[in-house]
Amino acid sequence: MRKDPTQAGFDLAPRVPTRVKVQATGELLRRLDKPNPRLSWKRIGGLNLTLILALTFLASPSTALALDPSLEMNQYAHTSWTARDGYSLGAVFAMAQTPDGYLWLGGEFGLFRFDGVRFTPWQPPAGQKLPDKPYSLLVTRDGTLWIGTFAGLVSWNGTELSQYPQAGKQFVTSLLEDREGTVWAGILGGSPGTPTGRLCSIRSGNTQCYGEDGSFGSFVWSLGEDSSGALWAGAETGVWRWNPGPPHQYSIARTRVADLSQTDDGRLVIGINGAGLRQITGDKLESYPIHNSTNQFAQFPEREVDSNKLLRDHDGGLWIGTHERGLIHVHHGRADVFTTADGLSGNISCSLFEDREGNVWFASTRGLDRFRQLPVTTISRKQGLSSEIVRSVLAATDGSVWVATDDGLTRWKDGQPAVFGEASGLPDHLTQSLYEDYRGRIWVSTHRGLAYFADQRFVAVPGIPSAEVYSITGDKAGNMWLSGNKGLSHLLDGRLVEHFPWSDLGRRQQAKFIVAFDGGLWLSFWQDGGVLYFKNGRVQASYTAAEGLGKGHVPALRLDRDGAVWAATEEGGLSRIKDGHIATMSTGNGLPCNTIHWSIEDDDHAVWLNTACGLIRITRTEMDAWIADPKRAVQTTVWDAGDGATAHPVCNGSSGFGSLL
Repeated sequence: MRKDPTQAGFDLAPRVPTRVKVQATGELLRRLDKPNPRLSWKRIGGLNLTLILALTFLASPSTALALDPSLEMNQYAHTSWTARDGYSLGAVFAMAQTPDGYLWLGGEFGLFRFDGVRFTPWQPPAGQKLPDKPYSLLVTRDGTLWIGTFAGLVSWNGTELSQYPQAGKQFVTSLLEDREGTVWAGILGGSPGTPTGRLCSIRSGNTQCYGEDGSFGSFVWSLGEDSSGALWAGAETGVWRWNPGPPHQYSIARTRVADLSQTDDGRLVIGINGAGLRQITGDKLESYPIHNSTNQFAQFPEREVDSNKLLRDHDGGLWIGTHERGLIHVHHGRADVFTTADGLSGNISCSLFEDREGNVWFASTRGLDRFRQLPVTTISRKQGLSSEIVRSVLAATDGSVWVATDDGLTRWKDGQPAVFGEASGLPDHLTQSLYEDYRGRIWVSTHRGLAYFADQRFVAVPGIPSAEVYSITGDKAGNMWLSGNKGLSHLLDGRLVEHFPWSDLGRRQQAKFIVAFDGGLWLSFWQDGGVLYFKNGRVQASYTAAEGLGKGHVPALRLDRDGAVWAATEEGGLSRIKDGHIATMSTGNGLPCNTIHWSIEDDDHAVWLNTACGLIRITRTEMDAWIADPKRAVQTTVWDAGDGATAHPVCNGSSGFGSLL
């Protein structure tokens, strides 16, 4: 749609659907969609309640603009226009988009154009007029807008309104352009001159109509085309395969074919008022089952799929506008439902449309809704997460993602969630930190102990001094280190070998994050602040703001490929420690803000920051230039609340902080 540069919040820039997955702790999991380089899973254990752990590239760039069909409707950005917003278009029966970007809406109050900000009534030039209120709209490949009204058919080429008297002064119920450029119109009969429904074709100014013999009954209500290019018509007498070849009728007694679309493999799917969905299989009319997303084997009752409108989007998702039951979205073999309880304008559908930017529009009897994909997508309990209070996340080497929550442990693998609780051997359902050891075993700490995953069950490991474990790390020699409320515990092959109270490290409070390096440990601290290096039973080095470290608490550490340690600070930006030297990147170097929750590096060595003001990406070139000259300003790319990266406050005991994701 046309962008008005003076209006905020209306962006027509193409959204390249390169997909990056972001696992976030603190409250939700999110996924990032942006045209960025490859990102691979990083294995980092023990992030507790604060940070995003990992990013991964999901798909190569595509030229198609459409909503990601793997997502559910509540994961898209949803905007609703109703009477409360001053919306006064009435019931919108049809939508279309012209090459200039305008969205056209036709309904009970006339024809409107939408520029992304305003709905403007449209009238033809002086001396020209529409036959009646519009009901069906179509924009053909040459850019012409076809308008089917309650009393005839016209077309608008941008300067002139053309009439098609051969189609009669009847109700034009539906419009379609076939692969050869022929425009087809479905027409309702009922007048003395044309008592039967008709199907009319218009090509090169010539109009030819069919059905005067009464074969369609009193109306042709819907039109569709399958993947082979065959034209289908839904009439009072059933569904007709009109061409190619001789017409063939599939009888459907005492019902109305509300709309036609395609199945996943390109066959015809038929929405029937009061009788659910059907599909054509060979020469038979069969049921078209859909499944609830919360139980993919639980078929929706037929009465729940009383469809008014159907839309197959460009990425294969099937959208079903229903009568009184809201909007259903069928994708990847399952379905989810969006109703007024979720914020939908109304539960009775009037029309569905997908624009060129991939947005899906839904018109109800009470308003208008738009669904669009945000760069950052939320994954929550609705997608199978055991709880939305997420303590830590781990991306394992086998491609699975483990999510520790307050109500069990969720494993995400091949797009399917599985939840583990005490019945699977976990010491407790209140899970905390996660770690994958050098053997590929998944470790999890809970309020009642430590366990590792083996043979689809968890095996408890006794003797851990701390009841709360905030971070876990380890090495290839089988050493594991646990930062807990009682101190720093050292395990070897799963057995406790030594334990250091925090007072032995000169600290009053526990370490928030630990990273193993060169036989020792880097530790960061939440309440006390600062970073230290611990090896051979004693503190080897300590860094605070007095040595140049960023001010405030240090919620996260990262060890890069060059052996440098990066410390995210809550007040002073991002600090780099290498060979005893510290350099800190802050707002003085071009960062949007100084509150940094974490950092991570992708496969192209770009650095990502989770901050209080958004999700930030800095290219490798920019990072190298800053490392060479820490006074240099860096160029950043930022995803903020408008992209779905909304900051959420998270509290842990007496320590409260804001977590971006």
